[in-house]
Amino acid sequence: MANQLQFDEKRRKAITQCSRCGFCRAVCPIFDLTKRPITNARGKMILLKEVMDGKLPVTEGVAQALLRCTTCMNCTVNCPSGVDPQEVFRAARKDMVALGYDNLFKAMGDIVEKYGNIYGEEKRHDWGHKKRGAPYALFVGCVGTYREEESVEETIRLLDILKVDFTMIDEVCCSGVLEDVGYKIKDNLVQHNVRELQKTGAKTLITTCPYCYRVFKEHPAYKDLGLELKHITQFLKDFEFEVKTEKKITYHDPCDLGRHSGIYEEPREIIRKIAPNFVEPRRTREDAMCCGSGGGVRGSFPENSIGIARIRLNQIIEETGAEILLTECPSCVHNFRNAKLRKQKIEIYNITEFIAQLYQERQKKEAA
Repeated sequence: MANQLQFDEKRRKAITQCSRCGFCRAVCPIFDLTKRPITNARGKMILLKEVMDGKLPVTEGVAQALLRCTTCMNCTVNCPSGVDPQEVFRAARKDMVALGYDNLFKAMGDIVEKYGNIYGEEKRHDWGHKKRGAPYALFVGCVGTYREEESVEETIRLLDILKVDFTMIDEVCCSGVLEDVGYKIKDNLVQHNVRELQKTGAKTLITTCPYCYRVFKEHPAYKDLGLELKHITQFLKDFEFEVKTEKKITYHDPCDLGRHSGIYEEPREIIRKIAPNFVEPRRTREDAMCCGSGGGVRGSFPENSIGIARIRLNQIIEETGAEILLTECPSCVHNFRNAKLRKQKIEIYNITEFIAQLYQERQKKEAA
């Protein structure tokens, strides 16, 4: 078996263009946690330069070093040399899989193939809302379906309160995450989702998961979907809500929604309508730090993932003094809730979940 990677002209240019300045150290969530040079983009680019020059063979250790990355894209956004390290690492991971290195994610791919979700769950919660002719279809993704069910229930309740005519399908994993770790998207799962969504007759697809939003929007496998695509914050930004809170609210930008998709203002438009006491953390929008759940890190390096979430949560609490932390990503909510310490009083919700609860509180007051 060959033990070298392939470096085309584009990849060689990116690796040599990296000035090794180390600016990425200040924004890399895993380096912030571990302080290990190999975990930031600079360290990985040096590693690949050694492999490219024939000074270092590809080993399982090299493969795993390149996988310890949340794919948050902070290094790309902040690179003064104009390099896109994320794209370089993504290509290298594919080469390593082709070379036969088990990069910690083969088992996840097998589970997705067998069960249709990343967790290997055999039973999927039935949310109801299955009907023909609705103009909107709602897709919630694996994390919402199997780990943050209560949050999804509240989001669905909000859509019902707002009288949104929508339907849902027996969805399976979009499977785009496999391509981030060197494997291929599962065509049979893609075909299932496309077929079931098209059968609904809906004109617009609404996603609650920013990563699913990215896959539907960017991956060629979904190019013939035939539905207008909106993340739920894009869909709800023009709605008027009849509830407000006086609590101090802050917001965390999910990497997939922010840096990857450029959706920054829509969530804030929604929050400002219901929370006059809205404050921002210091590192926000394109400079927001990662929650630690992306890139397969939560599954393969769970201690790192929780450690990163704890650092980010501490930043938000110290910088804002907020009572409520809102985001709109099931992975971020899940990771922050797992990382939160008992002594920390901040409450964590998706925006849609929180607004639904405000409606419920108002209903209770009116009934009292």
